[in-house]
Amino acid sequence: MTAGPRARRRARLTGVGAYLPERVMTNADLEALVDTTDDWIVSRTGVHERHIAAADQATSDLAAGAVRDLLRRTNVRATDVDLLVVATSTPDYVLPPCAPIVGTMTGMDTVAAYDTNAACSGFMYAIAQATGMIESGMVRTAVVVGADTLSRITNWDDRGTCVLFADGAGCVLIEVDEGEPGTGILGVEFGSDGSGFGDLWVPAGGTRTPATASTPHGESCIQMNGREVFRFATRILVESSQRLLDEAGLTIDDVDLVVAHQANERILDHASERMGIPREKVVMNLDRVGNTSSASIPLALAHVHDAGTLEPGSLVLMVGFGAGLTWGSVLVRWEPRG
Repeated sequence: MTAGPRARRRARLTGVGAYLPERVMTNADLEALVDTTDDWIVSRTGVHERHIAAADQATSDLAAGAVRDLLRRTNVRATDVDLLVVATSTPDYVLPPCAPIVGTMTGMDTVAAYDTNAACSGFMYAIAQATGMIESGMVRTAVVVGADTLSRITNWDDRGTCVLFADGAGCVLIEVDEGEPGTGILGVEFGSDGSGFGDLWVPAGGTRTPATASTPHGESCIQMNGREVFRFATRILVESSQRLLDEAGLTIDDVDLVVAHQANERILDHASERMGIPREKVVMNLDRVGNTSSASIPLALAHVHDAGTLEPGSLVLMVGFGAGLTWGSVLVRWEPRG
């Protein structure tokens, strides 16, 4: 599905926020847990270290940390936010959703708030939802959060997955603007292929297979068919990006930065080669934060913002892909507040 803004009202992405737990787990730490080495991990994933939530931290704590950072950076009052969307696969509870908890934690006591789950693509879906609400006139100011605590559903005996996944949260501010066409959020492209649901999943814990006392630990953790996920990711990253650029009447040469889901360095390298975009335009902070699922794109966006690489007027292509199998892309011109 591809859709570009059609109304005079536009959604403008104006701020970023980020939060990472204090604890850092290095590849050397993992060597003490499973049969692996730093060289093996780096050569196959690009990850050197990752952040892990403390025992008393849940996803709402990480998300609230990112929202507070966003409000501080943008000087936006919590009470001025109309909509709060939290993209996550690891909410605090089955019920209630995480977002209302985050709203109360950050001073948004009566904000419209809900969760969305499209796994690693969730942040892209949440941006699309917030954009639609702003362009339709339903809301004027939205905060979109990507937050996951993957360490709680990681099998630390499985070296194929435990070297990848980590915890963190990032968010963006989206505001209404009556500006000129060609600015703000220029379009979105997203979709899914449910036939590949078993390539990246947690088998137990849902209504299909409820977790019980006799459920093997590994069945309640992330399981991944790495070969199939690699094939899917490298294909869909290119295809989704191209469909979105075609809809906008642009080419990859017009793009200043590609901020893709930080799943694996080899996926990013392979996709950038196929897209014909210089590797230096493809953002990567995977080496320091690992795969944080819904949080990876906003964390990467905050990374280039803080590094000074994300300049006002930059055309940014964000691409997410993950379990479902799902994907989503957003094309935006960066227009920070102030």
